[in-house]
Amino acid sequence: MARLVTLSAAQAVTAIEWAAAEGWNPGLADLPCFLAQDPGLFLAMEEGAQLLSLIAATRYGADFGFIGFYIARPEARGQGHGMAVWRGAMAQLEGRLVGLDGVVAQQDNYRKSGFSLAWNNIRFGGVPVRPPVPVRGIVPAAEVPFAALAALDRSVFPAARAAYLRAWIDQPGHVALAAVQDGAATGFGVIRPAREGHKFGPLVAETPEVAEALAAALLARVPDGPVFLDVPEPHRAAVALAERLGLAPGFETARMYTGPAPAIRAERLFGVMSFELG
Repeated sequence: MARLVTLSAAQAVTAIEWAAAEGWNPGLADLPCFLAQDPGLFLAMEEGAQLLSLIAATRYGADFGFIGFYIARPEARGQGHGMAVWRGAMAQLEGRLVGLDGVVAQQDNYRKSGFSLAWNNIRFGGVPVRPPVPVRGIVPAAEVPFAALAALDRSVFPAARAAYLRAWIDQPGHVALAAVQDGAATGFGVIRPAREGHKFGPLVAETPEVAEALAAALLARVPDGPVFLDVPEPHRAAVALAERLGLAPGFETARMYTGPAPAIRAERLFGVMSFELG
């Protein structure tokens, strides 16, 4: 009989592999960062030694949660295993405002569970145009106080996520840069290797000019090949940046919440950190 379980760190590798099989192009070192935020985020329906379906229900502080990695094994679909992990995830996040980035076509199903659309995100990708690299003003993120980076991140995300962000910045293979003006951090960004090419995220900046400078400097630090940038569709300056980089729109996700969309500095968000964890 199938039962709901919390995946161990070793078992959680399955979530990354299933996401790759779905074409979601996970980063090569995403998993340790996810586990740094919430070691118990992955739930699964298990029968014997076989996983049938899984989901991530990530807890941020006491008030916010995010759902991602909602996948069932192809041969196990249509048997209720997906709904079982969904119920488990919603129970794990009970009492919190919950967000997700869902397949646009599934919006009606998410509405039945109390979610409302806030905006759509677009994944842009391709072999980029590489703008001139700024001569000054961009430094390794490690040279900026972490508290300043965390404050910028908190301005574009509904909850503090210091452990996750620190792991994301420090992970081997991840390149993290910050923009500094008059001694103050005005933006930061990370680019990381993925199954295919590299992925930006997050890309946070006080102005479009700072965002473009960070993007140029990040691109200069990775080899040629495709890159991907996940952009909030209503943020026209972010969409314009992706287009100036020569990237083309691919698929979209629906950002939805179980309550009113939280107040963030949306004009600063030029690249989403992760569709799976927000």
